[in-house]
Amino acid sequence: MSVELGHLGTAVAPDVIDSRDSRRAVLASTIGTVIEWYDFGLYAIAAGLVFPQLFFPKSDPVVAILSSFIVFAVGYIARPLGALIFGHYGDRVGRKGALVATVLLMGGGTFLVALVPTYQQIGVWGAVILCVLRLLQGVGIGGEWSGSVLVAMEWAKTHKRGLFASWPQIGVPMGTVLANLAVVGASLTTGEGFLAWGWRVPFAISFLLVIVGLWIRLGLEETPIFQRLVEEQRVARRPVPEAVRVCWQPILATVFLRMSELASFIVFAFMVFTIGVHMLHLDRNFILLVVMIGLSVECCIVPFSGGLSDRLGRKPVFMTGVVLSGMVGFLYFAGFSTGSPAIIALVIVLSFVPHGIQYGPEAALIAESFPASLRYSGSSIGYQLASVIGGGIAPFITTGLLVRDPRGYLVAAYLAACAIISLIAAALLKQRQEA
Repeated sequence: MSVELGHLGTAVAPDVIDSRDSRRAVLASTIGTVIEWYDFGLYAIAAGLVFPQLFFPKSDPVVAILSSFIVFAVGYIARPLGALIFGHYGDRVGRKGALVATVLLMGGGTFLVALVPTYQQIGVWGAVILCVLRLLQGVGIGGEWSGSVLVAMEWAKTHKRGLFASWPQIGVPMGTVLANLAVVGASLTTGEGFLAWGWRVPFAISFLLVIVGLWIRLGLEETPIFQRLVEEQRVARRPVPEAVRVCWQPILATVFLRMSELASFIVFAFMVFTIGVHMLHLDRNFILLVVMIGLSVECCIVPFSGGLSDRLGRKPVFMTGVVLSGMVGFLYFAGFSTGSPAIIALVIVLSFVPHGIQYGPEAALIAESFPASLRYSGSSIGYQLASVIGGGIAPFITTGLLVRDPRGYLVAAYLAACAIISLIAAALLKQRQEA
């Protein structure tokens, strides 16, 4: 055993957990995830707005955008590596330590982006350095999701797990809101200097956020469920290979279950800059502002749908969001085709509603499908493999479809196909009745 019980303390039954400990765990998980997704969101925004011109200036505009998204995809491809590393650590040693390491990797990689020389300064090596830093970010976020969700869920009373597990999920829209806000602020304050140096400011600010995240997470206690695993000597010795052998079915189901959620978020939160700014020539700050409003709406929907799943069940709420996501893409591009800023703003905001309905119950739906001793490894592997298939390739698919059909209806059909895959996977996923 690599963990001493004296260090962890005595396990607490799920239904007698102190509410103060629960709130502390949720706060630490949520704030840390906000920081992680602020970092990740910054790069995603810059990949559409800034990096094509600065790091791929000699390319055709479409090729430059695709090249920028290749570097973007590196972060997704690295996520399964992070899932393997931190899945082992989280199931073998504990949830808390893994979360501290993920903040350092993610935040450090983001801060260093602020210092990367452009193509004009060092040629292609700027893009190479970006790839390395994206690799670090991807490894960090590969272990972040399961750790933050499990810390929140395993400190919750049984009948509130859906609600508590949904709070770290808010980190995705909220962190992306902060990333958009930082870019808007830098854009407005630096004006014409934004492309030259202003874009670096939001990346540099991440250093301060990392300090906050470390301070909060270092004060965490280990979860009662992991404490119980140690007491009962049920800590897995080789959690990653054991999870693959024992839990291959829920891992596969998790991969395809996330297709709709991932593809729709990539399109509605990040590809919107390529569509709105580069293709329709709308004002950059207008798109940033409207996306922030939509993400703020989602921040309210995520915990609401997570709490609703405690009463109505995980699958019914999740699958409702999937169905709506499959339909909203057609409304989205119909709104863009009008050219009306008011209608475009409305459809952008509405596009985040079905994603929030999926995202709230998704955390508990996935985590409860794995046994406690393999929960970090199994859920991480499935979740991050999905990130490669559903998230990493989505910008390439949607860019290619937009080139063929600038109206966007082929992209809407792609989102509908992803929704069908997610519905089938969710129907096949079996949940375990286990603490």
